[in-house]
Amino acid sequence: MQIDFDQFDDELQTMQQLMEEEEIALRDEDLEKPIRLLGLRSPVVVNAGTTLHGAIQTMLARRFGCVLVVKRGKVCGIFTERDVLMKVAGQDVDLKAAKIDDFMTPNPASKSMDDTLLSALQLMHEGGYRHLAIVDEAQHPQAVLSVKDIINYIVQFFPQDVLNLPPHPIRIGTKNREGG
Repeated sequence: MQIDFDQFDDELQTMQQLMEEEEIALRDEDLEKPIRLLGLRSPVVVNAGTTLHGAIQTMLARRFGCVLVVKRGKVCGIFTERDVLMKVAGQDVDLKAAKIDDFMTPNPASKSMDDTLLSALQLMHEGGYRHLAIVDEAQHPQAVLSVKDIINYIVQFFPQDVLNLPPHPIRIGTKNREGG
């Protein structure tokens, strides 16, 4: 078998060109922007005392990964798809009788629309949260910030790297199997 070194030279040249292209970088100030700039959707909200069945059906109908639980209009808990898996699935729970209050995370960490993306990201990282309640000064629900929202924001700084990935890697490799 003969090795085609020209193929490797072409590949190295292509990789070098890709590395030399102008990069769009995510700067510190891009993460110091307020959460409100993300244009988050209104949160999905259920009242304290809602059944697990009702809460899960609401999440499914609205295609949302969590619900904020409110009592007298103020956030008192959060119930996520992770809670469904970790606290409900596989347990002997009557979904139509059990109340969300017993399965939600009470008094969830929260941020306001004016807090920075960086502060929200730090809180999510430290707490291991995938969803973060966004509330006003009276603890009324305003939105939910998810990891997906942050990723969608960051992706816009790397459009060539993320959105235009080639369907196949540059290196084609050998066509014949090697070894045993």
